[in-house]
Amino acid sequence: MSQSRTILITGVSSGFGQALATEALAAGHRVIGTVRSDEAATAFEAHESKRAHARLLDLTDTPSITPVVNEISDEFGLIDVLVNNAGYGHEGILEESSTEEMRRQFEVNVFGAVEMIKAVLPSFRERRAGHIINITSMGGYITMPGIAYYCGSKFALEGISDTLSKELAPFNIHVTAVAPGSFRTDWAGRSMRRSPRSIADYDTLFDPVRQARKDKSGQQLGDPVKAAQAMLEIMKSKTPPAHLLLGSDALGLVRGQLVDRSREIDVWETLTVSTDG
Repeated sequence: MSQSRTILITGVSSGFGQALATEALAAGHRVIGTVRSDEAATAFEAHESKRAHARLLDLTDTPSITPVVNEISDEFGLIDVLVNNAGYGHEGILEESSTEEMRRQFEVNVFGAVEMIKAVLPSFRERRAGHIINITSMGGYITMPGIAYYCGSKFALEGISDTLSKELAPFNIHVTAVAPGSFRTDWAGRSMRRSPRSIADYDTLFDPVRQARKDKSGQQLGDPVKAAQAMLEIMKSKTPPAHLLLGSDALGLVRGQLVDRSREIDVWETLTVSTDG
């Protein structure tokens, strides 16, 4: 890459965050990665490039986010790119899943990301430069039984990202919502939080879905390293996309959803316009 950047990535211990940090360091960038343990911090900073720097941060600890970001800026200078990667999946039929689980899902996947954005924006705005990349999901476009809380959080982050891109456009600050399909990460494995089953009426619908997701974990089509390389590619662009799908499965499923939604709008168009006047 022609220009070295300082990239702040949340959640670099595994998955997309780890892959992106590794590829960014290999490309000559400096990476500050957030982790949740001293052991993870030590492991990350052991990178041979000497350009990997870790900071302990729990995104559910809202008051700590801005001070940590300010500390990073004080020590390393201006942040060029913020990548909101940290998050996790929740699986469970809505009726069987506690509301507290939903609150935690949104606390990490949505509110934590927003707090990170708010922490970097004053500097970005002052410089009239910066790029925010929010890792969402094809689950921010499509849905399936058993991941209502997760899809809800990703739909929210997609909407926030899109609105934010319009608010920040006058300041030359770019926002990209990156929506991966199924990749070989720990999302469906050890990172997934699963609510216990309790209502037999859902057995036929959901049990096969849960089992299939477990069986597929680690065998998905998507390569996290290639996803990381794609994200580095959009960082180079002077006109990065507001939305980027990653993976042929995401492309097919999201296109199909858009077609179905358009057809439904057409079917109900007469009733839709009947409310005017």
